[in-house]
Formats: sequence, C-alpha cells, structure tokens
Amino acid sequence: NQDVQGPTPVIDTSADNVQISGFLPKTAAVMKHITLFRGMRSNQGAHEQGQYLLHRSYAPRGTIVHPSLGAWVMRLSGRRNTTIPGFVSIGGSSENATGGFMGAKYGGVPLGNANSGLKDSKRAHSVSKEAFDRRLSLADKMNADFHGRFKQKQIKTYHGLYDEAIKLMTSEDLKAFDIKHEDNKVRDFYGNNSFGQGCLLARRLVEHQVRFVEVNLGGWDTHNDNFVAVEARCQILDQALAGLISDLERRGMLDSTLVALGTEFGRTPDINGNTGRDHFPRAFTTLMAGGGVKGGFVYGETDRKAHTVKEGIVTPGMFNATIGHALGLPTERVVTSPSGRPFTIGDEAKPVKEVFA
Repeated sequence: NQDVQGPTPVIDTSADNVQISGFLPKTAAVMKHITLFRGMRSNQGAHEQGQYLLHRSYAPRGTIVHPSLGAWVMRLSGRRNTTIPGFVSIGGSSENATGGFMGAKYGGVPLGNANSGLKDSKRAHSVSKEAFDRRLSLADKMNADFHGRFKQKQIKTYHGLYDEAIKLMTSEDLKAFDIKHEDNKVRDFYGNNSFGQGCLLARRLVEHQVRFVEVNLGGWDTHNDNFVAVEARCQILDQALAGLISDLERRGMLDSTLVALGTEFGRTPDINGNTGRDHFPRAFTTLMAGGGVKGGFVYGETDRKAHTVKEGIVTPGMFNATIGHALGLPTERVVTSPSGRPFTIGDEAKPVKEVFA
C-alpha cells in the first residue's frame, strides 16, 4: 500500500515467508537467525519517557529512579569476569545505564565512543607504581576514620567502586576495550562508523565475559524527509547488525549470546505533509537473534496498514522479561527498593516463551 509504504522497497529474506525493507539487505541475509516481534506496543509516545520505559520496564516517577535492564542483569546474575565491568553502555545516554535504586554498584560503565576505549584506566606514566601504591595507602589512612564514623550504604558503595577501579587498572582483560587489536578487515566488516565499531567492541567484551553490553544508534526521529534519512541510517544499522550476528555465528558464540534490537516506539504508518513519519507507540517491531530464540520466526501481527496490533502484543516489560529469560534470570524475582516497594525485571510482565526453540 503506497500511502503507507511509500518508496521503501520490500525484499525476501533467508527465512521463508519473511520480508523486510529493501534498505536492510545484509540483515535479510541473516534473517534465518532472527525472531521478529511485530506486535510491539508501548504507552509512551515521547522520547524521554519512551526510552525510560524501554530500558527499565517502568514508567518514570518523580519519587524513584528505576534500574536499567543491565543493572537488573548485574543484580540477579552478577559478573562473570570480576576484573572488568559486567555492564557497559556504548554511545548512549549515561542515564540509561543507571543502577537506579539498586545503587551505583549495579550501574553500567558509559563509553562515549568505541574507538576511545575505556579512558583513564591506566596509571599515569609520570607516576611510578611505588608512588601510586604509597598514595593509595595514604588515602586509605585518611579515610579510615571517616568510614568508621559514617557507615551509610552510599559511602560503602563509593568505597567499593574505588576498589573496583584499582582492580580494573591491573586487569589483563583491559585489552578487550581496545578495538585497535582487531584486523582492519574485521573493523571494515562492521562498518567504519561509531555504531559499527560499537558492535565490534560489544563482541570483544562478550568474549571477555562481560555479561551485558548496549550499543546506541540515534537519528531516527524522521518527522521530515523520512525516506532519505531512514535509508541512510539503515545502511549503518544493516552492516553492523548483520556483521555482529554473522561474526558471532562464525566464532561459535551466537547460541550463547543474545542480540536484541529495540526502540522506544515506532513511526506512524501514515506519511505526514513533510514526507516524514511521526511518533507511533501503538504498533512497531523489535527483534532478537541467537541466545536460544527461533530463527526465521515472526511473533505478532498488525492489521494491514500497521495501525494496531491484531495478535501477539508485546510490551517493553515483556520484551525485557524475555531478554531476562534468555539470560537465565529469575524473571519473577522480587527486588525491594529502599522504600520497601516491590519490583521485578519486567514490571510483573511474563517473558514471551513462544520465541524460543
């Protein structure tokens, strides 16, 4: 239907009876590994609120800061590699990597750019190891009385993060953050842009037992010139997403690694007067690959013009609970906030178990 589809081409994929946008040819080639959630629905139609809900399963409230999904993973499963962070966020807002009421201990490490690696993680060359150790010893002595008199949780958390930073500085696995170790052909395979290199860094971190990595790609707010802008963003997304899935498969890592692609809401099926599309939380699509999900599978369906979900509604909370289930987390586990309120990883939503093989 041209009044909805516009000039976007449609192509077949490596999965039977599954078609997607012609702007995503590389993703079409790996669709045999992907489950599409075509019945996504949110109740938040503004960016800030929608992103909050997507990352945390809860709507924003003025009285509490909810933990992000990565913080839930850290709280319920812990780190595999205890010398480097277990939750890393690349290219997105640091607010989406917060530990919320769980505390900074479970929050993510935000990286602005994959090429920059983890900044300030090495001892300055001008400071010898002996001088560094001496300064640490002096700092501990100066802080000992303070820590003894003030035993609040926040102070303990800060001191714990200080210790973690020292451990990180001496970790052999710091090299995981340096994508310069990758062959140029591999780097080109992911795409010579921040998102592509972020996905490459994500693969390196997963290889070093980092449990949860998020990579952000903005620029989809296409109220104007939708088809030009979306085609350009899709070129970046297509190469990086397909590259990541292919690389994980080639390395034998795809079955044990879940790749999830989400967004705060979709865009209107109807094309506006500026050849653009506006915010549309009532029906949109997300996907997962690897991690035990079915390949070449579609869950959910909209009406013919994608105005509403006909069956298989999936909320952000359900999507997050499904991620948790794939990671082996107890998705019904209740975590109590400092004020005594109960919370779960998906706001009591159940995982969509039908998408697993």
